[in-house]
Amino acid sequence: MRKIIAVVYASLDGVIENPEWSMPYFNEEAGERATATLFASDALLLGKGTYEGFAEAWPTMTDEGPGPEGFADRMNSIQKYVVSATIEKAEWGPVTVIRDNVIDEITKLKDQPGKDILIYGVGQLAHSLLEAGLLDELEIWVHPVLVGVTTPGSQIVREGSKVLLELAESTTFRSGIVVLSYRPAAGE
Repeated sequence: MRKIIAVVYASLDGVIENPEWSMPYFNEEAGERATATLFASDALLLGKGTYEGFAEAWPTMTDEGPGPEGFADRMNSIQKYVVSATIEKAEWGPVTVIRDNVIDEITKLKDQPGKDILIYGVGQLAHSLLEAGLLDELEIWVHPVLVGVTTPGSQIVREGSKVLLELAESTTFRSGIVVLSYRPAAGE
């Protein structure tokens, strides 16, 4: 069975939205970790907002620029699954849109052979999967910065059911980023 892993960049005050504040901390260690995580996956699972934002930016990125080698090519070529009942245009592919029976469809996807399934961000989709017991790992990259400005929905904390997690791994980069990997607590 494949694992579903959600990766999110967070500030010390819990902000996850528009993580341009993370760039000064992105070093070679972070690039290697991000690349390893992406290449351990053979599918991206995205909500509508994340998909549309990525579809606007990634098609123009290449591996000739700064950043980990092979990362842009992998982002552009990996199979994508978008969860949305309202998306009108899904051209950044290969892409499949999941419109109905989301939990059932993701359960089927998870049961297929393959590598990990990767989610970027922790929005409604990741929270729903946590509550349904389908999210296997939540990887939070905590950056040593206080953003100080938030809007509704811009933080990790959302309304929903309580889900107990246990720390599976922690890694500290020289830049001060601490990567905390959590899994649902045993018995949950």
